[in-house]
Amino acid sequence: MFDISVQLFAVARDLAGCDSVTLAVPDGATVAVLREKLFAHVPALAPLTGSLQIAVDQEYAIDTTPLTAHQEVAIIPPVSGG
Repeated sequence: MFDISVQLFAVARDLAGCDSVTLAVPDGATVAVLREKLFAHVPALAPLTGSLQIAVDQEYAIDTTPLTAHQEVAIIPPVSGG
């Protein structure tokens, strides 16, 4: 088990009411596990469930991407423009 800090940006930060959260994940966790723990820990993010991207060490990650301690993890909400 290890803690991982997750940075929140834009609307994700607004919904959560904070810039980051720290989550405890089990050894061998993947982005999918992190995603599940994130939505359980911060239910206010539920409106973004299907549209959030997760970046690990500044690269977009897929659900099967493994996580280790000390990685930089960020939540990237959908971007719209006009």
